[in-house]
Amino acid sequence: MTFDSLGLDRALLRAVGDLGWSKPTPIQQDAVPPARDGKDLLACAMTGSGKTAGFLLPVLHRLLDAPTRATRALVLAPTRELAAQVHADFTALARHTSLRGAAIFGGVGMGPQEAAFRTHTDVIIATPGRLLDHMRQPGGYVDFRQLEVLVLDEADRMLDMGFLPDIKRVLAHLPARRQTLFFSATMPQPIVELSRQMLTDPVRINVERVAQPAKGIEQALWPVSEALKADLFIALLRQDVVGNVICFTRTKHRSNRLSDVLTRAGIPNARIHGNRSQNQRTEALADFKGGKVRVLVATDIVARGIDVEALEHVVNFDVPHLPEDYIHRVGRTARAEATGEAFTLVSPEEEADLRAIEKAIGRKLPRRTLPGFDYAHKPTEKLEIPIAERIAAIRARKAEERARAKAKLERREQQARLDAERAARGGAAKGGAARSGASRGGPAGQGRPGAGASSASGGAGGSGSSGTSGGSGGGRRRRRGGRGGGAGGRAPGGPR
Repeated sequence: MTFDSLGLDRALLRAVGDLGWSKPTPIQQDAVPPARDGKDLLACAMTGSGKTAGFLLPVLHRLLDAPTRATRALVLAPTRELAAQVHADFTALARHTSLRGAAIFGGVGMGPQEAAFRTHTDVIIATPGRLLDHMRQPGGYVDFRQLEVLVLDEADRMLDMGFLPDIKRVLAHLPARRQTLFFSATMPQPIVELSRQMLTDPVRINVERVAQPAKGIEQALWPVSEALKADLFIALLRQDVVGNVICFTRTKHRSNRLSDVLTRAGIPNARIHGNRSQNQRTEALADFKGGKVRVLVATDIVARGIDVEALEHVVNFDVPHLPEDYIHRVGRTARAEATGEAFTLVSPEEEADLRAIEKAIGRKLPRRTLPGFDYAHKPTEKLEIPIAERIAAIRARKAEERARAKAKLERREQQARLDAERAARGGAAKGGAARSGASRGGPAGQGRPGAGASSASGGAGGSGSSGTSGGSGGGRRRRRGGRGGGAGGRAPGGPR
């Protein structure tokens, strides 16, 4: 079968040719025709099977068939990385059309996303949480009244991440009459029940199959003690047993620690997990895809939605607890019917989880050892610091921060007291100067001694009234009295 036989618009076939796709994958062969005809789908599609194009191609074909200026398709995805990847695929497939798409997810500004809603972008690709953030904003600019198609991508992952309540809130704002395409890598019972609520007489694709990694993935186990996992991984890299690789760890803490160990070993790497900012996550992916770093250390946040061309290896540094997570992790390699290798480092403590995985995939995985590696040596450092030590370190750091804050506050208070004391001394000095100035320039009776004596003598030797006015009067009268006293106090009728 060729893409020409799928009955798609010529602009889409041209884009497929640009991408170099020679024939549709099995999921695309099964999903595109019924979805193109407007039917609901319930499809179980493994990671790396080409399912993104399996729903984008029929959706774009439908929108091109009757173009209008409105948001007509909504794709819900569980993670920012998957939403960004779907948007990148949309851009590639819609390159010869006038259709517009926008990725809506957290960690970035809401302004450009709001503009996408207000300009009625044709296809919105969103994570449920950020979509609800926009729907709660004043102004009611999110308008799905003309929505025709809803796609749920990686529905099982959304369920695992607790998005079911958010999905139901979004559904309450969508038209009841719509086409719904429901894609999931696994089909647990809660997903089946959710699909019954959302779908109308759906076409079922691979629903009964057992979840399996994609064909073309060579899988192998590397038994090793927990303490030596980092050393074995570095040895695999240095001996080129492992090429460019996404290495999955169980926790964010282990991701950080392994990244630090690789850096000290001189191995270029980047890390990505939920505590990293969106800019950091985007930069890490860009550096890995661009070949700047050889290793991308990650948690399961990138087990879905990261499409790296020609990815040689996936390494499970820790055995995942769930078989479904194993399938998604190893599905990062051998994308779209390519080939790749998936290695798992297994410690004795992880054998139970490994048996569950082998049971789920229906086969025993081969075990390998690395020639020349000393499996009995002692590691130079611990990869994972015990939780008690981490808590103690956090408490010690918090105590230091509180001590510094207390010392800083005490310095401020001491400085404030010194400033107050200087201000008080300055005020006292100014007050003394003011009193001194008042004694020099005040009333004659309390002022300069010479003036007071003249007034008194004026009162005794001359006119008593003149003396009184000089001592108690002010202004011109005081000055006249002073002059009278200074003259010796002329008697009435005396010579002038």
